[in-house]
Amino acid sequence: MSLVKDISLFPSGQQKIDWVKAHMPVLRSIEKDFIETKPFKNLKVALSIHLEAKTAYLCTVLAAGGAEMYVTGSNPLSTQDDVAAALAHNGLNVFAWYNATSEEYMAHLREVIKVSPDVIIDDGGDLVNLIHNEYPELLPKVMGGCEETTTGIIRLVSMHRDGQLKFPMIAVNNAKCKYLFDNRYGTGQSVWDGINRTTNLIVAGKTVVVAGYGWCGKGVAMRAKGLNAQVVITEIDPIKAMEARMDGFDVMEMTEAAKIGDFFVTVTGCKDVITKDAFKNMKDGAICCNAGHFNVEINIPDLEELAVEIKPQRNNIMGYTLANGNTISIIAEGRLVNLAAGDGHPAEIMDMSFSIQALCAEYIVGNHDKLDIGVVDVPEEIDRKVALRKLNSWGTQIDVLSPEQEKYINSWNV
Repeated sequence: MSLVKDISLFPSGQQKIDWVKAHMPVLRSIEKDFIETKPFKNLKVALSIHLEAKTAYLCTVLAAGGAEMYVTGSNPLSTQDDVAAALAHNGLNVFAWYNATSEEYMAHLREVIKVSPDVIIDDGGDLVNLIHNEYPELLPKVMGGCEETTTGIIRLVSMHRDGQLKFPMIAVNNAKCKYLFDNRYGTGQSVWDGINRTTNLIVAGKTVVVAGYGWCGKGVAMRAKGLNAQVVITEIDPIKAMEARMDGFDVMEMTEAAKIGDFFVTVTGCKDVITKDAFKNMKDGAICCNAGHFNVEINIPDLEELAVEIKPQRNNIMGYTLANGNTISIIAEGRLVNLAAGDGHPAEIMDMSFSIQALCAEYIVGNHDKLDIGVVDVPEEIDRKVALRKLNSWGTQIDVLSPEQEKYINSWNV
């Protein structure tokens, strides 16, 4: 059973899935393995990730491994209806459509949880939160799961600290093959893809304010610099602020950065990053967007309170005119700009992230009875396996330590 917008859209969605599959060689190799080994035979997998073509191919790979898939999106504006239709047409259980209301979005999450899943694959923690709060009777059947994002891991760590998390969750975001590439190069490129296609404005010669200098913020700042913008970083962590300064960027408080910024990108995972005091300082034409998981980083209620006029400026851009005559624009309602206003990360990047997801799901099934309840690190062998397969797909060979080198590097008596 599926609930999608229009099943007849499946040909377009299948075309998108076929395209990304052709550019995801590591995940293709895992699909081939799963077809042989069927690690998820007779198991139900509940998945909530941004429902576009790359996610759809991950679902296809898990299904090839025998999983009975129950799929929904993780953001109302990132679901692509043709992709959802293609998955449903191919026999997977899909509950999602673009621009779902809050009530519809929650109903879709409930559809994939109430089937009593064995494994949960989450993006932001919504499924894990839901099953603990509304379906506690289903918790004993859950072997464990995987979390894709920094925000989701923060929520999981908090749940575990309070004694509320009842099964092991692998922190996929913390894998080196994830955060070093997905968070930096994936976010860096896809954020600017979303901004550029939505605004059709030049970046060169303008000032870009990036809030947050974690791996995602580094990627956004690096790409902005590559587009010949002046880049300003805002931070709360003195070490990250110092790193940003030594990387060649200006560092200042948000209320000061607000006075000079043309583009603002929040990527912190925290709420109220841009608030009333900053909005008051922004110049006419300032454009704000968010690359964090939830649409709470830009305080839109504050902006609505300040505005004397609110009207669309362009598709997916809302303008807020203040009493001083300045208009501030918000892209995609302050939701994830790279997905709500774009196609998300490049396929080659998600090849690594979703390969980690697939192998961690397999690891959960095979080792759940040995894992402690809580947030679990990605096994190093999975990280290394994905890296080696990626290098192999490029035709790249690396050196191997000789026995003498192994002995030397592991010895204290040299």
